[in-house]
Amino acid sequence: MRGAAARPAVSRRRAFLVVLGVGWALYGGLGIVGQPRYGTARGLADLTRHIPLDVLGWMWVVCGACAALAGLVVNCPRVQALGFTALALPGGLWAGVFAAAAASTFPPAVGAACGWGAFTVGVVLVSGMDDPLPPHLRKDRR
Repeated sequence: MRGAAARPAVSRRRAFLVVLGVGWALYGGLGIVGQPRYGTARGLADLTRHIPLDVLGWMWVVCGACAALAGLVVNCPRVQALGFTALALPGGLWAGVFAAAAASTFPPAVGAACGWGAFTVGVVLVSGMDDPLPPHLRKDRR
């Protein structure tokens, strides 16, 4: 039992950071830099006048990698907070830009704005949650 106690418990928050971070990196690399969809390019037209879509794709890759790396760090809530910020940043940017496009030049962007906005709020909510206590520290509910 001593060996089991020395092993760090799996953290759901850290797993969330790793899984979504890898997903973000793949979305940026394969879905934005590699083959951007028409709706994405059209909905982001106001932003891509100032920042190329490739740069935005690499932002997703970098933010995803930062989040995944933050999820691998054990017992460091500040690093995890940076990881959650890296997860929320691109989704929040996408939500804002798609909302602006939906309100002005591209009404079909409203669905993407709602989805990315809800996802960003979800990331913020998970960032504020605590991991459950290990079984040996939980109260017995009999």
